[in-house]
Amino acid sequence: MNKVVDINKAIELIPDGATIMFGGFMGNGSAHKIIDALVEKNVQEITVICNDAGFPDYGVGKLVSNKQVKKVIASHIGLNKELGRQMSEGITEVELIPQGTLVEQIRSHGYGLGGFLTKTGVGTLVEEGKEKIKVDGITYLLEKPLKADVAILFGALVDRQGNISYKGSENNFNHVMASAAEVTIVEAREVVEIGEMDPNAVVTPGVFVNYVVEGGAS
Repeated sequence: MNKVVDINKAIELIPDGATIMFGGFMGNGSAHKIIDALVEKNVQEITVICNDAGFPDYGVGKLVSNKQVKKVIASHIGLNKELGRQMSEGITEVELIPQGTLVEQIRSHGYGLGGFLTKTGVGTLVEEGKEKIKVDGITYLLEKPLKADVAILFGALVDRQGNISYKGSENNFNHVMASAAEVTIVEAREVVEIGEMDPNAVVTPGVFVNYVVEGGAS
């Protein structure tokens, strides 16, 4: 099955108000061409789930700077002063989640789990509004799964069936997000024919991917 589509077709699948997961870490491993296309389309009122907010002019930070984002769910935003300003002025809502917790929340949805227990955040602001559960006398927070309407990934090598191979740290968050959305779109640095990839190099199986966009060098 050939899942390669034109980037404009992929962008049509993302409406105003969508919740979108973006792979990457400080823009490394992010789908920059798809992000640019979203900026050009000016999709509005989106909720962004990502490790960080990138920079004001790089990565998902471009969407923030263009005032397309209503809420950011991330581990840190310190490199994006524009989002810090928007948060302080009440323009954009920000939910900060410990990085390990964020990853596990995403993975929980992808694996069909109802959540997980963690000691991280107990006794801090993180525990506000969350259920506490004691196991063998130890208090844990129940962290619930995170899901999205769309996951936007980046892969170094992707075949037409959607099997993905990553280069080094570009795997950041991409693999774990692949199964946590209704629709998964991957931007490929290079697209190859089905059967050309070494099966041992495949990190994310194509069963988790709905569409592939040819991104070229980025």
